[in-house]
Amino acid sequence: MKRRESLTLDMTPLVDVVFLLLIFFLVTSVFKKEELALLLNLPSVESGKEVKIPPKKIEIELGAEKIALNGKVVTFSQLEAALAPKKESDIPVIVRIDRAVPYGRVARLLAIFEKEGLENLSLITKAKRKN
Repeated sequence: MKRRESLTLDMTPLVDVVFLLLIFFLVTSVFKKEELALLLNLPSVESGKEVKIPPKKIEIELGAEKIALNGKVVTFSQLEAALAPKKESDIPVIVRIDRAVPYGRVARLLAIFEKEGLENLSLITKAKRKN
């Protein structure tokens, strides 16, 4: 009488394929970061308050030569036109201003905020390192 060998499934190649797929998806996936359009050198401050940023917000970056609204480079007139429909003054406006920006550009931006009735402003800075 012949005895049959029991068939067993070798799991090693299956585990290898699963790990390769896992590594592939981790490497090719894009991790969402802050959508910043301009490379800014923010001013440092010694004290400040950390602000929780809600999902519904307006983000503005002001550089020495460019301005960006929600991660897209715009002009001042485009910014004003985009902010005009947002008459809700309680929408948070997150503002990042480069330390090398001339004061005239900052004043122009603040004038747009005042004209459009946006009052909930947060000026983003970086914390000064303690030695």
